[in-house]
Amino acid sequence: MLQNNEPSFRENVDIMFNRAVALMDLSPGLAEKIRVCNATYTVRFGVRLRGRIETFVGYRSVHSEHMEPVKGGIRYAIEVNQDEVEALAALMTYKCALVETPFGGSKGGLCIDPRQYEEHELEQITRRFAYELAKRDLINPAQNVPAPDMGTGEREMAWIADQYARMNTTDINARACVTGKPLNAGGIKGRVEATGRGVQYALREFFRHAEDVASARLSGKLAGKRVVVQGLGNVGYHAAKFLSEEDGCPVITVIERDGAVRNPDGLDIESLRNWIGQTGGVRDFPGGTFDENGAVALEDDCDILIPAALEAVIHMGNAARIRAPLIIEAANGPTTAGADEILRGKGTVIIPDMYANAGGVTVSYFEWVKNLSHIRFGRMQRRNEEAHALLLVDELERLSADRQLGWELAPDFKKRYLLGADELTLVRSGLDDTMRTAYQAMREVWKTRENVPDLRTAAYIVAIERVAASYRAKGL
Repeated sequence: MLQNNEPSFRENVDIMFNRAVALMDLSPGLAEKIRVCNATYTVRFGVRLRGRIETFVGYRSVHSEHMEPVKGGIRYAIEVNQDEVEALAALMTYKCALVETPFGGSKGGLCIDPRQYEEHELEQITRRFAYELAKRDLINPAQNVPAPDMGTGEREMAWIADQYARMNTTDINARACVTGKPLNAGGIKGRVEATGRGVQYALREFFRHAEDVASARLSGKLAGKRVVVQGLGNVGYHAAKFLSEEDGCPVITVIERDGAVRNPDGLDIESLRNWIGQTGGVRDFPGGTFDENGAVALEDDCDILIPAALEAVIHMGNAARIRAPLIIEAANGPTTAGADEILRGKGTVIIPDMYANAGGVTVSYFEWVKNLSHIRFGRMQRRNEEAHALLLVDELERLSADRQLGWELAPDFKKRYLLGADELTLVRSGLDDTMRTAYQAMREVWKTRENVPDLRTAAYIVAIERVAASYRAKGL
């Protein structure tokens, strides 16, 4: 249980699920089938380290197989438990349905503090964990496809992919058994930044709708909005970097493990990231003012609050003091059900986690498709696009010379227009389209149904309806 005797993470997900189902025309049996977690596998395995055998506990939970393969990250954290993994698997089901990636929901976790082990030890542990899962088809390109999560990254995914390939030497699609791999191991450009980039695209789409912006007691465009980011890991760093450098949003506060750092004119995110890499925290960062009470900084006066680390950081104990009129949940489950109710009562608009952080699974989908097709995006059409563009530019310049008009295309325009789409460009385009389309589906329910009070309920309704349609098509 959490602060103030609040429900657990999984119970929070169920509360929000039930709130949406109450507004839907769904048979109780089908609603229950969608809600429950299909299976959770617990594995305990030993690895010989430092002259003795150490036993580790890991989980892989499959929430829904209405579509296969099922998809979901593997996190390495000492506090990983079955309740958390099942809650995250459920969120993956709804997230995939909302952004229309053809996956069911799954999640994995290993109870470990990765900072306590050398790289070669982590490789041994990861390979053994992968072996235990793969031999039960809990890693398989057609059945269950993991990805990075908290505490894991490209390195761990490369080890898992190689372990699976060693066990399945004739599987031509072996690389598709996991996503979030390094480029040289079958990864895709734009995957590392994907979740943070998705947060940026989600905010851009929100600010395209003046009525929605007004709902959050804000006005104008995204540019200039003051941002507070909690957690400068992969997701928080990329979201903060893109918003500050590309959208003109000053990130005035960053909250990390050891406290918070503030600068009313905006923090230099790249410098701060480097500082954290060197010192392990934000203390004494020369570009801002340090406050060791990081939790209080969640209550800073700002326009947009981005919780991008752990679950349940906004709870009934602090929700009433949160001043941000707009919260975008870059982390999974950062707001408890009780806090959600308090914030809704205050008129705070929350862009929910199942949509806001779906950039990762969206680009994972693109990577999976790339691995199955065995060709990188853009390879077939890029030069053809450039040749067609050049044909048009040459003809326009020839006409100008023939007619002695004396005009010419700006060099910058020519350079950009003549550039065919490479893999990164196509990935970003696909992610942008996905985030726009998913927001519009949520927004339609939010704005057209009087009994739907917020975007979270709307997101659950859209997702549950899509999962239900899949089950009905199967004859359930």
